[in-house]
Amino acid sequence: MKLLTICFILILAACSKPATGQQKDRDMRQLTPEEKYVIIDKGTERPGTGKFNKFYENGVYVCRQCGTPLYTSEDKFDSGCGWPAFDDEIKGAVKRVPDADGRRVEIVCATCGGHLGHVFEGEGFTPKNTRHCVNSISMDFIPADELKTAIFAGGCFWGVEHLMQQQKGVISVESGYIGGEKENPTYKEVCTKTTGHAEAVRILYDPKEVSYETLAKLFFEIHDPTQADGQGPDLGPQYRSEIFYQTEEEKETALKLIAQLKAKGYDVVTEVTKATTFYPAEEYHQDYYVNKGTEPYCHSRVKRF
Repeated sequence: MKLLTICFILILAACSKPATGQQKDRDMRQLTPEEKYVIIDKGTERPGTGKFNKFYENGVYVCRQCGTPLYTSEDKFDSGCGWPAFDDEIKGAVKRVPDADGRRVEIVCATCGGHLGHVFEGEGFTPKNTRHCVNSISMDFIPADELKTAIFAGGCFWGVEHLMQQQKGVISVESGYIGGEKENPTYKEVCTKTTGHAEAVRILYDPKEVSYETLAKLFFEIHDPTQADGQGPDLGPQYRSEIFYQTEEEKETALKLIAQLKAKGYDVVTEVTKATTFYPAEEYHQDYYVNKGTEPYCHSRVKRF
């Protein structure tokens, strides 16, 4: 999730930029014999030969076979072992299984089962004390400047985050606060209904796989855009329906979709506002339903387009 902040800054600087790990219906990519040897047959590339071994650009590493986002560049480090090393993964993207040798722990893509490498703990390379030793050939890389962000508020951010995480093309989703007057608000302060903030999500996505319009349509279908200052039993201005646009194109898309819904008879109250500073919420709010293992109580998808 930390890469969201990095990418967000990069986008602003360029004037426009994830599990999580729950992307579905991914197309399986054609593999070369060398890729098949590692990804399918669980082989290992020779140390020091992989293209990502000494590679440290900002971006996201994805599964070579299915495209699922696996690791962010922020969690990559040089272990000196000859293979790319990461001390963390995008939540839910990597699965650990006992290795056939009975000694090590294998790591595979949680979506397609493709072999990535092995994970080791207790080595002391980083404070997280974990090393994902990954074959370069098992991954592709998406540069940070090819990614984009979208910001939506639609009631409790737990539910919006959870359902957005399941959209193909979404790298990761971060819950937070936006639209208020106080800097760095806390959840407790936002709940007083005096700061002006909305509970919102900031979505990092790959525009080659999913468009902003698709995400905006999903937003309108996973919450009730006709309910003012609340969603279901969650009442208050922090639960309002609002789209925070970062470009004029995003604004035009939002207004177009609202017009379409109104033409269908929906009394849409969703506000469309220029994005201000997005403040990430406390860690315990992130990936809430993934961690809890349940489904949202006040968000579900209703087809409207």
